[in-house]
Amino acid sequence: MASAGTPSDSTGAAPEAAAAPGLGGVSTAAAGGSADVLVVGAGIVGAACADALAARGLRVTVIEQEVVGSGATAAGMGHLVVMDDNPAELALSSYSLELWREFVADQPARHEYSRCGTIWVAADDEELDAARLKAATMAAHGLECRMLDAAALYALEPQLRPGLAGGLLVAGDGLVYPPKSARILLDRALARGARLVAGCVRAIEDGGVLLADGTRLRAGAVVVAAGSRSSQLLPELPVQPKKGHVAITDRYPGFIRHQLVELGYIKSAHAASGDSVAFNLQPRPTGQILIGSSRQFGATDPAVEPDMMARMLRHAVGFTPALRGLNVLRCWTGLRAASPDGLPLIGEHPGRPGVWLATGHEGLGITTSLATAQLLAARIAGGDAAIPAQPYLPERFATLQPNCEPWGQSQRD
Repeated sequence: MASAGTPSDSTGAAPEAAAAPGLGGVSTAAAGGSADVLVVGAGIVGAACADALAARGLRVTVIEQEVVGSGATAAGMGHLVVMDDNPAELALSSYSLELWREFVADQPARHEYSRCGTIWVAADDEELDAARLKAATMAAHGLECRMLDAAALYALEPQLRPGLAGGLLVAGDGLVYPPKSARILLDRALARGARLVAGCVRAIEDGGVLLADGTRLRAGAVVVAAGSRSSQLLPELPVQPKKGHVAITDRYPGFIRHQLVELGYIKSAHAASGDSVAFNLQPRPTGQILIGSSRQFGATDPAVEPDMMARMLRHAVGFTPALRGLNVLRCWTGLRAASPDGLPLIGEHPGRPGVWLATGHEGLGITTSLATAQLLAARIAGGDAAIPAQPYLPERFATLQPNCEPWGQSQRD
C-alpha cells in the first residue's frame, strides 16, 4: 500500500447565586457569570450534553482545554451504527440513531452525513449463523436489515476478497464528520445561552471545578464528559484508555459503497485486555476511504506505532485486496474511554453528589452521544427519558460507592 506524507497524531470564585429549579436547591455560581451546570469537555458527548441541558433552560458553562471537537471526537471514524451485543447497548444505540437522523435532517452536508449502511461481513458459515442471529435481534426491534448470500454480497461490494460466505446489511446506519457535528451542537447550545470557557480543569471539587490557572468555577452540577481523561480527574472511575489507529486514503469514489465490518469486530471491540485489529472500512463522502481498526490497552502515547498500523492495514487488505494499491495520505491515533462492561457511565456519581458522569463510551461515543445527552439531561433537570437509564447508571460499579477502594487500586492489587 503506497503512502504519501508523514503519519501524524490525531488530531477566587464569584459570589454564589440562587440555584435553578431541578437542581435540588444547590446554590450555583461561576466566575464571569452564574451557571447551573458545568460541562467538562467539548467533544461530541460534552457538546451534546451542553445542548440538551441548555434546551431545558439550564444555565450551562462548557470548559474545554483544546478546541471544540478535539480528542477522541476528532480521532474517531464517525460511524453511526446500531450495536446489539446486549439489550442495553441495542437500546442506547438505536435510540441515538433516531436522534441523529432528526438532527442531521435539515442540513446533512454540514455534518458530512451519509446514510451508507453497514455490511457485517461473514467469512464462513459460522459467522453467517451469527449474522442471522443479529438480523433476528434487529428485526425484532424494528430495524431495517437483510441477510446477504455470497452473490448478493459481491453484487453490493465487488472489492471484497473471494470466498466470503455472505453478510448482513443494516441499511439505517450512517456516518458523520464528528468535529463538525460537535461544533454544530455546541453552537446550538451557545445560541441557547450556554457559555464556553477555555481552560484546563485541574480538579473536580464539591460544587465546582478548579482550573489550572487557579480559577474556580462554581455550579450545582458538574458533568464530566472528558473521555479517557475522565479517570485522571476522578481516579476512582472504572474507565481506562484504549488506543486505536486510523488511516485515510486519497480519493477513490465508488471503491466501496457501505461501511464494511467483519463480524469478528465485536470480539475485538469488547476485549478486556490485549492488542487486536479488526476489519473496518468506511466510504467518506469525499471519496476517501477510512481504514480501521485497532485496540490496545495500556497504551497512552499518541504516537502512531508502525507495527500496529502495518498489522491493521495487512488485515484490511486481507478482506479487500485492491486496497493494497491505494494511496494512504495520513494516519493517526486516539484514545477511547472504555468501561469494564462495555457500557457508558451516564448519571450521578454515587459517591460524589452533584458530580455527573457521561463517559466510558469506548468506540460508540459518536453513535450514542445524543442519547447520552438526553438521558443525562432528564436526570439533572427532571423529566422522562425515552429509554430506561438504569443499565448505564454509574452506581452499578461498587467501587464508586462512598468509602470503597478506588477501581484503579483494586486492579493493581
